[in-house]
Amino acid sequence: MTNAPLPYALPDKLDPGLAETLAYWRDLIRGQASSMPYWDDVKLSDMADRAERVMLVAAFEKPERFRFEIVGSRIASRYGEELQGLFADEADIRSPLEFFRAQASVTVEGRAPTWYAGQGYARLLLPLWGDGHISMLLCAFSDI
Repeated sequence: MTNAPLPYALPDKLDPGLAETLAYWRDLIRGQASSMPYWDDVKLSDMADRAERVMLVAAFEKPERFRFEIVGSRIASRYGEELQGLFADEADIRSPLEFFRAQASVTVEGRAPTWYAGQGYARLLLPLWGDGHISMLLCAFSDI
């Protein structure tokens, strides 16, 4: 195992909305027992002011795939069509989903938060544990 830096690493300073989402995610971690929260602890109603800029994405193994489960209204509006229920590999690659599959894969493999800045937006992916593996990602956007 190497100590190479994680691709899509978090910047030194996050946009305030993304920093708020990261703090929410960290607050859900159950003590020292885990390095990440359980997906069923996430309550989008707790993120009322950010809910339109977040989505929950299911993560599957072998083959690795990602399915958009809950998609905030501002994300869907920016994308231009419905994403809910689609797998990431079925969606057209355009804003705000450029490099989404690569970032999601790094989030799962690295078992850590990741960040990406696109044209006019930034995206934060946060791993969530469930069923013995990372089974969900909490995804937050800024400037959408």
